[in-house]
Amino acid sequence: MIARLRALSWPLVWLRQLSWPEFRHHPWRHLAALLAVTLGVALAFSVELINRSALDEFSAAVRAIDGDPDFELRGSGAGFDETLYARVAADPRVALASPVIEIDTAGIDPQGKRVALKLLGIDALVAARLAPALLPRLEPGAPRFAMLDPGAVFLNPQARQRLVGHSHSGVGGRTDRGDSDNAPASEAMSVRLQAPDGPVTLRVRGSVAVGGPALAVMDIAGAQTRFGWLGRLSRIGVRLAPGADRAALLRDLALPPGVRAAAPEEAAQRVSALSRAYRVNLTVLALVALFTGAFLVFSILALSVAQRQPQLALLGVLGLGARARLALVLLESVVLGAVGSVLGLLLGTALAALALRLLAGDLGGGYFPGVAPSLQFDAMAALLYGLLGVAAALVGGWLPARAAQRIAPAQALKGLGSHAASAAPGWLGPLLLALSVPLALLPPVMLIPLAAYLSVACLLLGGIACVPAGVALLLARVRPARNALAQLAIERARVDRHTATIAVAGVIASLSLAVALTVMVGSFRDSVSQWLEVLLPADLYVRVVGGSGSDTVALPPALLARAAALPGVLRVEGQRTAELQLDPTRPTVALIARPLPDPAQALPLVGEPIALPAGATAAYVSEAVASLYGATPGTTLNLPLPSGASARVFVRAVWRDYARQFGAVVLALPDYQRLSGDMHLDSLALWLRAGTDPAALQQGLREFATATGFDATRLEFASPGEIRAASLRLFDRSFAVTYWLQAVAIGIGLFGIAASFSAQVLARRKEFGLLAHLGLTRRQVLAVVATEGVAWSAVGALLGLLLGLAVSVVLVKVVNPQSFHWTMELAVPWARLALLCAAVLAAGTLTAWLAARGAAGRNMALAVKEDW
Repeated sequence: MIARLRALSWPLVWLRQLSWPEFRHHPWRHLAALLAVTLGVALAFSVELINRSALDEFSAAVRAIDGDPDFELRGSGAGFDETLYARVAADPRVALASPVIEIDTAGIDPQGKRVALKLLGIDALVAARLAPALLPRLEPGAPRFAMLDPGAVFLNPQARQRLVGHSHSGVGGRTDRGDSDNAPASEAMSVRLQAPDGPVTLRVRGSVAVGGPALAVMDIAGAQTRFGWLGRLSRIGVRLAPGADRAALLRDLALPPGVRAAAPEEAAQRVSALSRAYRVNLTVLALVALFTGAFLVFSILALSVAQRQPQLALLGVLGLGARARLALVLLESVVLGAVGSVLGLLLGTALAALALRLLAGDLGGGYFPGVAPSLQFDAMAALLYGLLGVAAALVGGWLPARAAQRIAPAQALKGLGSHAASAAPGWLGPLLLALSVPLALLPPVMLIPLAAYLSVACLLLGGIACVPAGVALLLARVRPARNALAQLAIERARVDRHTATIAVAGVIASLSLAVALTVMVGSFRDSVSQWLEVLLPADLYVRVVGGSGSDTVALPPALLARAAALPGVLRVEGQRTAELQLDPTRPTVALIARPLPDPAQALPLVGEPIALPAGATAAYVSEAVASLYGATPGTTLNLPLPSGASARVFVRAVWRDYARQFGAVVLALPDYQRLSGDMHLDSLALWLRAGTDPAALQQGLREFATATGFDATRLEFASPGEIRAASLRLFDRSFAVTYWLQAVAIGIGLFGIAASFSAQVLARRKEFGLLAHLGLTRRQVLAVVATEGVAWSAVGALLGLLLGLAVSVVLVKVVNPQSFHWTMELAVPWARLALLCAAVLAAGTLTAWLAARGAAGRNMALAVKEDW
């Protein structure tokens, strides 16, 4: 037993007696590696917690709304005939059927601003058994049967906060005023919700427990009457009687066109799919810091092993075998990774809590509007990211550990051992670079570009493995004329090129990723700017706010003719936007109906449109629809229109759409009106004569809308410049986290090159002493070291730039199309890239010079005394 305990305690003994002195003598060097692992784990874990918390909150709200049926009968956006409910409820195989109306509308807050809102019309007596969270909770003083009042509404916490401005102290409970049916109506708060015929005022009689975005619940009869849904339903939740056969029931019901049976988990799956690509890409970007940290651990431990070579050799003579030396360095890596991971998990949890408080779980993507989630700590995720931190440190420490294992003790004690890290095989770098090409061409896995990420990793690892050859190639022809010191520095940097791999590996990794992200974001922003130029040709745009694709957001029918008759208006075009469910497991697709006199001019097409067959209806699909549904030019596509009808259209061309990740279909407005019978419009585009006053024009349209009984405050006007500025602000907000992750990665890289150069210079005190014996002054020694710093930093910056450009091609041409289903043109912001490279060059040079000042002291000649 004692022998076993001693065997188990040896790691602690080694760490205390062999590793701790090294940590204590060079604390800043090891703190650099520790900080890299900590930041990498913290960023990745915080992104995971934020996304998981927001997704769980949003999914919980969806499940609470849908309840717990066996299946749902769902219709299109316009709903279906309510007579189906009578047939379903009367069937003996159905234990419970709950009719529901879902309306996307808007409320008006106390400041007059509009708040996007989902309104549910339910039968409270039935819905409570299927979806208990929807059961209205009466406020004190509300009538006992207020849940059946067609003029009463019940708000969830988000809707109450946004529309009322505060929480009522008596919600869901009693007060000393009692619960009288005769409570005066003036005591009830009121809210205004948008209906097709104008604002509807409803009394707030209580609350519902559903979390998530703003939600209002009212009696189904009141919703049908006040919001234009008489005779229609959105869905029916069905719970089967014990032993009932679902397939037989659906077959006997003979569902009408446009109605389908949906699994209850479909809504949650759509929510997850909506943000999956954004979440995965954000997590990968967060892991960039951890990837860079692995190289920093490699640099620090490689230099530590090189500096401790005599001590390790002496330990070898005293009986510490090669495998034990390997285990010792790996154990140091594990300690760095474990401590860094623990600190990273703590920091990541704090960052996630702060981000949820400030950003409400959105992270700039806009996928969880209205969600204010609380932190959901995940122990399994913490374990996974903690192990990733340890694994990164182990990967970084493997080559230094192998170098310690291969030390020949007798030769090392005589000063004959090599201080350079063992070089990677010459074929490894080119092989990895070549392997990155076929990986980039592979298709995504479950809509995630896993092969493309592996291609990026091969590019980075292969590029770093080629550093020695790159240094030799780039410095081979550098011959500073008439400058012996510069020649000495360049020659040493060239000959000792394997050491350069240790010095610049981390900065090459971080710089290349920073360059790639800079190019990707710059290319995307430039493409979005050009895309807006094509889509915004008019001088003024008018739209009705509150939602999309429903009667509640339709413009007055006569507004188009009135706008065309106003002085200064040259031309007016109307547009209709709706939502289509092409696949129940995927988010909805936008349907845009607009005039298309010349599609090549009106849309940013990808290629030329093909000829339209006789009698066919032309459709123009976005890249996402073409990618997700195979709707390439020349194919036909079946569109389930909002009216419930179905139409087959011919795909003429594909166009770029950066606003809708899951796709859009454009039809000519006359074709849409003919197919659907929907004559409503929800936006107008106006071309004006030169000198026309837009303000007077807007006032004229508002006055006409008011005269028709329309709420003119629902009209929103914007110029192309305003829309462009707002769109680019939204773009910058979406990529704000990317900018921060990019800054952290390059910061870790710069810190790494500083630590690497410092450690190398401090390990070369004997060399400086020899130079002093040869007659070089302290200033000349500093000049030699600074020149080496310039050479290695320049090589690192150049290789990082080239690798970054290669990675950016994969990101722009492969990752973005596979993740978000859109393409863009590559745009290289050379000025910003020059600044990044200059920062690397300055950091490496300055660090080498400062470290040399400390190592090349006045007594540097005595550093060679131990060799006499």
